[in-house]
Amino acid sequence: MHEMSIALAVIGEVEAAAERAGDVTAVRSVRLEVGELAGVVPDALSFSFELACAGTVLEGAELVVGTLPGRARCEPCAHEWAVGMPPLLSCPRCDGGTTELLSGRELRIADVRWETGPTPEATREPILEER
Repeated sequence: MHEMSIALAVIGEVEAAAERAGDVTAVRSVRLEVGELAGVVPDALSFSFELACAGTVLEGAELVVGTLPGRARCEPCAHEWAVGMPPLLSCPRCDGGTTELLSGRELRIADVRWETGPTPEATREPILEER
């Protein structure tokens, strides 16, 4: 299951960015853009992400996964099309087999939402002792 290694890599990148920012107290959400041809199972990635966030500044963060469609272009006739799943990699216009994959294999962090500032002090009510 490579989704765990992807989740760990994403967490590492977000932790590094939070450390560079300096005053991040909690990460609330991470939005990923994943190409439909990247071979990532979104449910497995979400499960892995939740497990891997435990004990980090990302604990409790929401993972939002957006899918980017696969697109290709035929080199002989320049036609572009959505390749779909399973991918159609021969040109639907001229049946050419020399194609360039334009998109669909991406995996990138698109957005991170976090809280900054000092951590609020825990307050507690004094306990009245009985006399």
